[in-house]
Amino acid sequence: MNSTRLVRAAIAGLALTGLLSACGGSGSGSGGSDAASGPVTLPFWGWANGQEAVVKAFNAAHKDVQLKYTKVTDQLTMQKQLTNAVKAGNAPCLVQNTAEYVTSWVAQGALADITKYVGTAKDRFNPGSWSAAQVQGRLYGVPTSSSPNFTIYRTDVFQKYGLKAPTTWDEFIAAGKVLKKHGVKITNYAGEDPSTLEVLAMQAGAHWYAIDGDSWKVDFQDAGTLKAAGVIQQIIDDDLDSTLSFADYAAVQRNYDSGGTATRQISTWQMAGMVQNFTKSFGKWALAPWPAFAGEAAKTPAGTNLTGSVTLVTQQCAHQQQAAEAALWMSTDSGAVKTMASPTTGNGVMPALADSSAYVDEAISQKLLGANYTPAKKVVTDSLGTVTTDWTFGPDWTAMFTELQSGWAKVVSKQQKVTDLLAHMQQWTVNDLKSRGISVKG
Repeated sequence: MNSTRLVRAAIAGLALTGLLSACGGSGSGSGGSDAASGPVTLPFWGWANGQEAVVKAFNAAHKDVQLKYTKVTDQLTMQKQLTNAVKAGNAPCLVQNTAEYVTSWVAQGALADITKYVGTAKDRFNPGSWSAAQVQGRLYGVPTSSSPNFTIYRTDVFQKYGLKAPTTWDEFIAAGKVLKKHGVKITNYAGEDPSTLEVLAMQAGAHWYAIDGDSWKVDFQDAGTLKAAGVIQQIIDDDLDSTLSFADYAAVQRNYDSGGTATRQISTWQMAGMVQNFTKSFGKWALAPWPAFAGEAAKTPAGTNLTGSVTLVTQQCAHQQQAAEAALWMSTDSGAVKTMASPTTGNGVMPALADSSAYVDEAISQKLLGANYTPAKKVVTDSLGTVTTDWTFGPDWTAMFTELQSGWAKVVSKQQKVTDLLAHMQQWTVNDLKSRGISVKG
């Protein structure tokens, strides 16, 4: 079955099969052995710090199943290497990934439906993380980490100018106007990173992709997206943002450290970069909830690459049940979870578990927050309860996001409006899906 037919068949079967692979079967399979030759061996690809230690602990605790770990450079490299492996028929059994890629891999028939193996574990995970491993209610992996999102802000700068942490985007903009008078920016919009637009749209209830019967529905101009666009456009028009590129990561961090920019909307894992690069502002930062839209309850976007990781099981794995159970162990074993949650032994990410409160101490920095450390723990815990769970990533997400990046750079540099970019993305995404032989409305 060629790739075009595979995508068409997968999408055509959406309503009945939940994007199950059109080819079926358990695949020719990577990994494994029989009882006579020894334990089943499951190849596992990932990039996160701490995974090698987790694999070592898993192997020590299991006689019949062993993991063989290969470290990949990063998530973009992972997509390229996995593409080649799937084409060659030798994909690993287990793959670390993030939510935005799951639908694309399912549509290509690359992932195994593991609902029957570990679907009963749902209550052990928080809803946002669990939904990230699903497509149309079917489970294709096990969530490994979650992404509590919040605002981190300079308390000394805010106090100097009589400001309080913004609770709404209107207050955020108002604070930005005050700070501007004193040469301070309220936020930073990097020209290569349109995730700001995505996460605000997500928070506002937008749905760029949705499944409608046996077709995809595309809408980059719904009410939620336009609401998000209005906030971003006002920040850009009023020059409330710095525009430092993350290509010069050290410069971005120096800007925050020196008080040039006073807030960030981030998650726990990004605090590690601040700790590693700051020299002046330790103890001067505090956390506050993600700003809400006026008149609306708190709602935290699930994020893009901010979204927690998932461990996916491939269709070509000959031992899908063992792979699913191994993924579940890595996400729920207390020792494994602690290893990954620590910024020292892992990535400093929050677990995907329903109750992650025991790991908050590990995931945030007392050095960075100083006296604001204790109240920050509640901000992190509370944010996990308001994460968006109904966002859908489309089957061409990677290509779409690349196109979005090009247009976002023009938005940040004031060469076009956010609404211009959205109109372009609407037409571009519909055409792109059609070119792939995928049924689309929009």
